[in-house]
Amino acid sequence: MAKQADFLDYLNQTGVKVAGKKVFTGDEFGGRPGSCGRGLPTGSAGNFMFATGIECSVPTIKGGTVRRDQMRETGHLEHYQRDFELVNELGLKYLRYGLPYHTINTGPGVYDWTLADELMGALRTSGITPILDLLHFGVPDWLGNFQNPELPVHFAAYAGEVARRYGWVRHFTPVNELYVTARLSARDGLWNEELRSERAFVTAIKHGVAASRLACLAITQECPSAVFVQSESAEYLHDVCAEPREDLRLHNKMNHVSLDLMYAHLPDAEVYRHLRHHGLGESEFTWFMSCEPPGHHIIGTDYYGRNERIILPDRSELQAEDILGWHELARRIYHRYRKPIMHTETNTFDAQRNPAWLWKQWMNVLTLRAEGVPVVGFTWYSLTDQIDWDTALAEENGRVNAVGLYDLHRSPRPVAAAYRQLLEQFGQIPMVPHGEMFELTTGPALVKVQV
Repeated sequence: MAKQADFLDYLNQTGVKVAGKKVFTGDEFGGRPGSCGRGLPTGSAGNFMFATGIECSVPTIKGGTVRRDQMRETGHLEHYQRDFELVNELGLKYLRYGLPYHTINTGPGVYDWTLADELMGALRTSGITPILDLLHFGVPDWLGNFQNPELPVHFAAYAGEVARRYGWVRHFTPVNELYVTARLSARDGLWNEELRSERAFVTAIKHGVAASRLACLAITQECPSAVFVQSESAEYLHDVCAEPREDLRLHNKMNHVSLDLMYAHLPDAEVYRHLRHHGLGESEFTWFMSCEPPGHHIIGTDYYGRNERIILPDRSELQAEDILGWHELARRIYHRYRKPIMHTETNTFDAQRNPAWLWKQWMNVLTLRAEGVPVVGFTWYSLTDQIDWDTALAEENGRVNAVGLYDLHRSPRPVAAAYRQLLEQFGQIPMVPHGEMFELTTGPALVKVQV
């Protein structure tokens, strides 16, 4: 009893009161300094990366005669100052942000930085950390489309110029959703080259991945500590035919091909044979498999409920959200490539449903973190509503898709309040559990050697 009294006397001489007793600051949580991660993000290097994004897709349609410029169509180019204010008002520190590649790079080695300087100047003043998106579904007119074998070299030169001009930027997405870019442009025939062949798809994939890898090299020459968030779509087709269909099995394998080529991950024999048959040369494959690109890498996984579909026996489709869900698809990505993961896009087309969808995606994140997977960030995409994404931008209907934290008048949607509540609860959690032991430094990224 004497020892217990001594211990309580010691506590009474120190710290704050908990249940009427004085304890060390932090001991109310079982140890000093004691933090549960509650509070808005601080922007410190150890913080989990909460983000939103400005929709910046710029593919061409109708034989290249129409460019869908979402930054213009959604009013961001008019209201960018207010948009940056909204990001800060929510308490967010990270913003997926795209530069208008098609208007900046006006010819080989020719650049017009007028608009970019205006946007980037305002963004820097805002204090927001951009994850700079350099190619989002479209290229300058003079480059044609993703069938152009010169695209990787010209794009890498552009990426290096961006990194040199905006030396304060550290986070980049060189080429957004490589697989989706190639599929919609060259297999589904909706964008850019508007082709419908497997050879065109494989060509677009290899040119897009080569562009991204060379861009990583060009950027790290200017910014050795660059962080690359390689955003890719997490998708799956569920086959309900009693006899599994070979084309659907291959389709699900091909969902990984862009990241396989990006990170020198050997695909299986079926995928390799398919790539070789449809135009990937042996020397090209050897180049992709030779090494990983330089820089610190995070794999961004984009998940919308419509990414999962059930294919009925008659080939008709049903939306199949959450059979696997983001948790399972992202878990498979992590175990395939062993890179940190970030949830880089999500929304639904139903503004009233979006708060529940936000919390559901967040629970996916927490569940995966609890399993030991290093999930380092989360993004609601996008800050504002979008235009015509219900037809994948293929039709000029001018239809507003209510996916944003804010509508196009910059008034909050219900999901904005939900996201603010989420940030207030979790905004200061570490980038990974027990991540206080580690910090994202400004030192150069070194060559990766597996031990």
